[in-house]
Amino acid sequence: MKEKEYNPPKIWKWDSENGGKFANINRPTAGARFESKLPIGKHPIQLYSMGTPNGAKVTILLEELLEIGVKEAEYDAYLIDIFKGEQFGSGFVGINPNSKIPALVDNSEDVPIKVFESGAILLYLSQKFGKFLPQDKAAKAECTSWLFWQMGSTPYLGGGFGHFYTYAPYKQEYPINRFAMETKRQLDVLDKKLEKNEYVVGDEYSIADIAIFPWYGGLAFHGLYDAKEFLDLESYENVIRWGESINARPAVIRGKRVNKTWGPEADQLKERHSNADF
Repeated sequence: MKEKEYNPPKIWKWDSENGGKFANINRPTAGARFESKLPIGKHPIQLYSMGTPNGAKVTILLEELLEIGVKEAEYDAYLIDIFKGEQFGSGFVGINPNSKIPALVDNSEDVPIKVFESGAILLYLSQKFGKFLPQDKAAKAECTSWLFWQMGSTPYLGGGFGHFYTYAPYKQEYPINRFAMETKRQLDVLDKKLEKNEYVVGDEYSIADIAIFPWYGGLAFHGLYDAKEFLDLESYENVIRWGESINARPAVIRGKRVNKTWGPEADQLKERHSNADF
């Protein structure tokens, strides 16, 4: 059955009832919606986030840094519940005017440094501590290229395929097919890259892997969007091999728990202030 054709109005107007699962928080305007002061812990690094794939990137990197003995990477992680709209509080918006998790404040400098966008946070932390970012110029360029590949590609996976396949008010053939095709193309790009490499950048585990893993690893074997069969994810053997090896890392196991509020109770850690919290 052919879907009813949509004729766009001359001037688009927001329909608050038409937004799927997140209709109650999505609006076409920016800025704080209420006053809210953020908590501040004892460590220099303060993270305000939630355990979504974008949030997990940062906690995985911080846990990896601590795993190799970088004590200065100790951090406090406070939950920002995006389902309750906490990202629109004035304190959070003061760090990230785009109102998206994660957001980080580094109080170790004379003037606190605010960083938002998960890729920017990964790059900031890897440069600050000199870890998980290759020093060789060619390898560093490749690493940052794949970091930005993830940042540019994943909106088609999450906001595209994930939205229309899982969160939209009803399923529509055209957008699901369009974004399923793009998602599979991205998986094929990654699978071919990993055919001859242990990690994304050769044999060196880096922020490229940490950025890509929560999304594409999660898609391949963690049930993200419940699309494993639909997308024939088992056919991407190199992605699965790579993802399983990363998934077994102790720091990754810890990092995935931080600021998580769903799933088995043992997998959740709403706030993190020290390793003892695990």
